[in-house]
Amino acid sequence: MEPEADPAPAAAGEDEPEGKRRRLLCEEFASVASCDSAVAQCYLAENDWEMERALNSYFEPPAEDSALDASPGVAAEAEEDCVDLTSEETTDSTSSKLSPSGNPQHEDGSVFTFISWNIDGLDLNNLQERARGVCSYLTWYSPDVVFLQEVIPPYYSYLKKRARSYEIITGHEKGYFTAIMLKKSRVKLKSQEIVPFPSTEMMRNLLCVHVNWSGNELYLMTSHLESTKEHAKERLNQLKIVLKKMQEAPESATVIFAGDTNLRDQEVTKYGGLPDNILDVWEFLGKPKHCQYTWDTQMNTNLGITATCKLRFDRIFLRAAAEEGHIIPQSLDLLGLEKLDCGRFPSDHWGLLCNLSVIL
Repeated sequence: MEPEADPAPAAAGEDEPEGKRRRLLCEEFASVASCDSAVAQCYLAENDWEMERALNSYFEPPAEDSALDASPGVAAEAEEDCVDLTSEETTDSTSSKLSPSGNPQHEDGSVFTFISWNIDGLDLNNLQERARGVCSYLTWYSPDVVFLQEVIPPYYSYLKKRARSYEIITGHEKGYFTAIMLKKSRVKLKSQEIVPFPSTEMMRNLLCVHVNWSGNELYLMTSHLESTKEHAKERLNQLKIVLKKMQEAPESATVIFAGDTNLRDQEVTKYGGLPDNILDVWEFLGKPKHCQYTWDTQMNTNLGITATCKLRFDRIFLRAAAEEGHIIPQSLDLLGLEKLDCGRFPSDHWGLLCNLSVIL
């Protein structure tokens, strides 16, 4: 999310010869590729500021397209080989720092696991290493579903290449947007929908997918609600749309919303709280202290904000199926708490790892 007070520091060395050279490269790349400077900078940085490599990376076909040329058997085998999202060599040591509890996924369909994370794609500093850090967590936990916010086109391209065991549905294709990743072997997409926020000033919307998981009908939703204190009114208008959409889903289905709400507790109180049949997962689990704050400028130094802000921007709402509520929250934890070797965290937000139990 965008910080409430945007310090907008000058990039290191931007007035030095190297900084000038890189600015010129960005301008040239943007001219050739017909893209904006942010996209140009991201591709150039990911390719060590080598123009030809960066342009080749930008214009090459998606990994999935090349797989279409192979026979069905070869393509299926290739997909299995690409489950590891961190197959590239990387200097970060995220994988060795993850929880020793191991992969929580239950193949018998008794546990539904998902991750929700604002990955801060708008911050181009150390973006490639931070993306690898996020992918390390996806590899480790192998969640059924991933809800992402603040995805940008280069990050999306990276995920398509590294996460071929997932189907990725996006809320937009330009600027920055949300995405929902579905593990192909366990979650089957039935339909998708983008619900606009009519009065947004920040390109925000609601991304919805209808899926089948282990015989359960699920409606999955994510959004990045309007940012900053000044836009509280619009944020609550968007919350109203989210809750209405959750209520409209068939009663026989379980509905899960997970995303960066930018909500303050007093705003939810002012709104009148959530509907009786929609629960806040963190509150349902007893308000565990260890995962209360998902945006914490005291612990997370990515933005360089000196003031201490601790807020629960990232939230999960659940509307259980009417028939005895077969899927219930089991646990909630934070992700991304370890610094990468670049000295920064994967995002300025902590990610949320949630397990839901299925009552068989």
